Amino acid sequence: MSTGDVFSTHQEEGRRWVPRVVGGLVVVVAVAAVLIFGRPAKPPAAVAIAPYAEFLRVSDPKLSAATNFVGASVSYLDAKITNVGSKTVTAITVEAIFRNSMGEVVQRETLPLMLYHTGLAGFPDVAPLNAAPLTPNQTRDFRLTFEHISSDWDQGYPELRFVRIQTQ
Repeated sequence: MSTGDVFSTHQEEGRRWVPRVVGGLVVVVAVAAVLIFGRPAKPPAAVAIAPYAEFLRVSDPKLSAATNFVGASVSYLDAKITNVGSKTVTAITVEAIFRNSMGEVVQRETLPLMLYHTGLAGFPDVAPLNAAPLTPNQTRDFRLTFEHISSDWDQGYPELRFVRIQTQ
């Protein structure tokens, strides 16, 4: 065995750690990517409750579902709203919070509150609150329409928060 053979064998043994280090780095990067990007998306944070919300009362909630003209399921929350304050309410934006069986938030929807009224030809319809404002000490029927609700939803009533209220 010559000196060149010993040197070349020693050099090959020294390079064996390079693939191990590269492989280890690839594993670390892959694990980090899974931890960072593999987390389930969290629902957006809650929106602040509007100041006049303390004067609005919701009662008699009823959930229902129907199939729309394209075959998709649409869910409805019908209820009554009472204005126990001294101002006339002209617009309300509601945040509906849906939870799963463990009480975790699985979906948040923010949408305008629509009041029932008699539409064209005497058929019931819904319209924005500014079409017929909610006066002090008045109770009206309203509807919230949800195009899609998470399949993880516990089928209970959503928590409602009034996040924007316009008054006169």
